[in-house]
Amino acid sequence: MELQQEGAERRQCDVLVIGGGPAGSTVAPLLAEKGYRVVLLEKARHPRFHIGESLLPANLPLFERLGVADEVRAIGMEKWAAEFVSPHHEMPQVFQFGEAWDKSMPHAYQVKRAEFDDVLIRNAAAKGVEVHEGCRAKAVDFQADDSARVRAVHDDGRESEWQARFVVDASGRDTFLANRFQIKHRNPRHNSSAVYGHFANAVRHQGRAEGNITIFWFEHGWFWFIPMMNDTTSVGMVTWPYHMKTKGPRSLQQFLLDNIATCPALAARLADAQLITEVEATGNFSYVSERNHGPNYLLLGDAYAFIDPVFSSGVMLAMNSGVIGAEAIDACLTDPAAAPAALRRFDAQMKHGPREFSWFIYRVTNPIMRDFFMGPKNIFRVKEALLSVLAGDIFGRTPIWRSVTIFKALYYLANIVQPRRAFMAWKRRRFNIRRVDDPAVSGAS
Repeated sequence: MELQQEGAERRQCDVLVIGGGPAGSTVAPLLAEKGYRVVLLEKARHPRFHIGESLLPANLPLFERLGVADEVRAIGMEKWAAEFVSPHHEMPQVFQFGEAWDKSMPHAYQVKRAEFDDVLIRNAAAKGVEVHEGCRAKAVDFQADDSARVRAVHDDGRESEWQARFVVDASGRDTFLANRFQIKHRNPRHNSSAVYGHFANAVRHQGRAEGNITIFWFEHGWFWFIPMMNDTTSVGMVTWPYHMKTKGPRSLQQFLLDNIATCPALAARLADAQLITEVEATGNFSYVSERNHGPNYLLLGDAYAFIDPVFSSGVMLAMNSGVIGAEAIDACLTDPAAAPAALRRFDAQMKHGPREFSWFIYRVTNPIMRDFFMGPKNIFRVKEALLSVLAGDIFGRTPIWRSVTIFKALYYLANIVQPRRAFMAWKRRRFNIRRVDDPAVSGAS
C-alpha cells in the first residue's frame, strides 16, 4: 500500500511499537535501555479503563526488571490465593500461591488497569521511549530494504509517518497487523463472550484473603470476582455464545444482574453492592493468528492470540511476550545472520504460554476436571505443579513439567474409567462452543 501523503510529518526510528498496554509498555523500555530509538504509538490517552485486573505471581519478577515494583505495590490489592466455587461441591477450594512449587512468589496483585497501565507507559517514557498518546496507527508498508513505514493519525488531526527498522504490534484486541494480513481466526476450540462491570460494597473475605480472586462456576460458564483498592470489585461473566443469544431486549446491565441471581454464592456477596460503572460486553473472546512474526515485525500479547481469562493469564503473557520480544528484536538488529534462529526461539516461546494454559481452559468446565480442581491431591507433587501453572510459573527452567504430565495422565485415566460422564461432557462442550452469530454481542464489542 502507498503511504506517502503531502503534509505528513516524516521521522525515523529503530523500533516502532503500536500499542501502549502491558506488552507494548514492556518491550519498549527494554529496547530503549539497549540504546535503540523506540517510538510507541497509543491510540488512547492514559489513564483509560480496561478489564483484566487480576495479575499473577509470575508478574512480580517482571515488575522488578522494569523498575516499577514499588509503584505497582502502591496501587495493588494483595492477592494471595485463587478461590474456586462450584455449585456441585459443598466447599470452595482455595489455592494458596505460597504452596506452589516455587515458594518465592507467594502473592500477586489485583489492580485497576487504568492505574496499572498508566504506571507502565509512564515508565516507558521515563526510560527514553518516545511516547505518543492519542495517536492511532492507520497503515503500514513493509519496504524492499527490510524497513517499514507506518502512518498514524493524532487525535488533533495531524498525520505522522515513521520509517522503522522493526515494527512491534502490541495493539491488543485491535490486532492491527493480524487484521491487515488477514491471519486472525476465531479459536475453533474455544468460543466465549464476557459481560462485566465494577461494583462497590461487595462482600469480601477477611484479613489477608480480602484480595483473593474468586471464580464461580454456573450453568452457562463462570464469573470472576476481583477485589481491588478503594472498595472497587470487578465482576464479570464469561459465557457461551448460545447463552448470549438469550439476552434478547434486556440491557447488558440487566442481563448481567439476572445471571448473577442464578449463582447464589456470588449473589450473596453482591446482595448490598451497587454498580459504579457501565456494564460492557466483549464478544468473539478467543482467537489466534496464523503467525506471530516476520523478518522485521512481531505480534505480542493479545495482538497475536487471546485465550479465556479464567486463570488471569493475560497480563503476564503480554508482559512476558514483551521481554522475549525485546530479546528477539535485539538479536535481529545486531546480528542479522542470527535473526532466523532468534525468531524461531521467539515463536516457540510465544506459543508455549497459550498452549499450556489452554489445555486447562478447554477442560475447566468439564465435570471430571472440576472434581480435580475441587479436591486436588499432591501425589507426585501434582497439586504444587497445578498451583505453579495458576501462578504463571511456566517459563524458563521451572521443574513442574513431569508433575503436570502426571496430572494430565490422571485426568485422561479418570475419563477412561467414567466413559459415559466423559462422553456427555465432550458432547456438551461441542454444543457450548458452536458458533452463534449474535448482533447483541458484536454490537457491544
